[in-house]
Amino acid sequence: MQDVELKPTTPISTPDTEVEQVQREIIFEPNPGPQTGFLASTEQEVLYGGSAGGGKSYAMIADPVRYLNNPNARMLLVRRSTEELRELISVSKQLYPKAIPGIKFMERDKTWVAPSGATLWMSYLDRDDDVMRYQGQAFNWIGFDELTQWPTPYPWNYMRSRLRTTKASGLPLYMRATSNPGGPGHQWVKKTFIDPDTPNKSFWATDSDTGEVICWPKGHTKEGEPLFKRRFIPANLFDNPYLADDGMYEANLLSLPEHQRRQLLEGDWDINEGAAFPEFNRKIHVVEPFDIPNNWPRFRACDYGYGSYTGVVWIAVAPDEQLIVYREMYVSKVLATDLADLILETESEEKIRYGVLDSSLWHKRGDTGPSLAEQMIVRGCRWRPADRSKGSRVSGKNEIHRRLQIDEFTEQPRMVIFDNCKNLISQLPAIPLDKNNPEDVDTKSEDHLYDALRYGVMTRPKSSLFDYTPVSNTGFQASDATFGY
Repeated sequence: MQDVELKPTTPISTPDTEVEQVQREIIFEPNPGPQTGFLASTEQEVLYGGSAGGGKSYAMIADPVRYLNNPNARMLLVRRSTEELRELISVSKQLYPKAIPGIKFMERDKTWVAPSGATLWMSYLDRDDDVMRYQGQAFNWIGFDELTQWPTPYPWNYMRSRLRTTKASGLPLYMRATSNPGGPGHQWVKKTFIDPDTPNKSFWATDSDTGEVICWPKGHTKEGEPLFKRRFIPANLFDNPYLADDGMYEANLLSLPEHQRRQLLEGDWDINEGAAFPEFNRKIHVVEPFDIPNNWPRFRACDYGYGSYTGVVWIAVAPDEQLIVYREMYVSKVLATDLADLILETESEEKIRYGVLDSSLWHKRGDTGPSLAEQMIVRGCRWRPADRSKGSRVSGKNEIHRRLQIDEFTEQPRMVIFDNCKNLISQLPAIPLDKNNPEDVDTKSEDHLYDALRYGVMTRPKSSLFDYTPVSNTGFQASDATFGY
């Protein structure tokens, strides 16, 4: 945050009076960069977040000022608790009376009432059930300060239903949020604002579970059109000269443990306390797609699930043994045979040396016929069983750790991921450790693409692996009963 400051302005003069040079009080002047970008954003939902000390909370207080002269403005600013709300109220008392002469703060209701009739209600929203206190209310502007303090997206999503206005008011509908990485709601906020697109870029709102753009429903006059846009604006301590200049606050952040330092100083959303792979760094491990030479071996790995999700990753092996995850598939409610067709269509112009599949798919379905793996092999989508021997889960996790490390000879990570693999990039740093077995990941988390990757790296891929002669799609062969190779 920054203090209210005074800045000189150009002297005022008239033809017939001698006018002294005066100073005009500058109530608030946004810092250049992210703070200015946040206040100028026109997307319906915007998150201003990242490192601590970036001027986020002050910007949140300043944003409603533009509407306080409109009699139709009805606004709401919330924190998780009343204790956390006190600081925002204190800052607003510094700013609002100077910006809007005659504005009054109603202590009992925690509401600002402007002479125009515009109102800003400052309140709390502790539990999901607390959204009911806003039932029947309508707002044109809603702000959530420190959004990751809410463990679930329910309050954010519900309050979107309170966003209403009329054409006569001329007011846009905005939801605004600030937050640092970390906190109980880190993952859902990351899925909503960070993962869908690059920072500072406007994008159509997506479903945080499926990653699909949210559109008008079937039968609506706007059927298939996207609903609204979002934007993530990263904050940085050095964007706020009021804290960055003397270096003291930076020194305090540098003294924190690594995971906290990466969150609060670097604004790194890919690190979270308790994460299984804290070494994952988007700046290091995520690369722009490039043309993979045809002579580099390629293979695929799959974790199949009909009731949940199926994750498939395609991996190439560079001559220096670096793995390049260059494609993903993440689907649900897809039959094994249909998945086989999708995979074959996707890789129709490639030479895939082998595929590795969860070994449980070779289990017979009673006496009714071939296993799911055999059904896929019959379609021409060949597989070998994944290593699921005792200790393989931990071994696979350790191998991913090794692959994320920087090779001492090449000075490059032993594995990189193309930036089009958005689901894997989102899931890998989010997977938590198993609290009962810190050597393994929490299997209750979203781990389908992780499992596929684990199956893949456990095949000990080598750039010199000999090729095979693909079989024709002539049907099920006796030799395929165990696996497709």
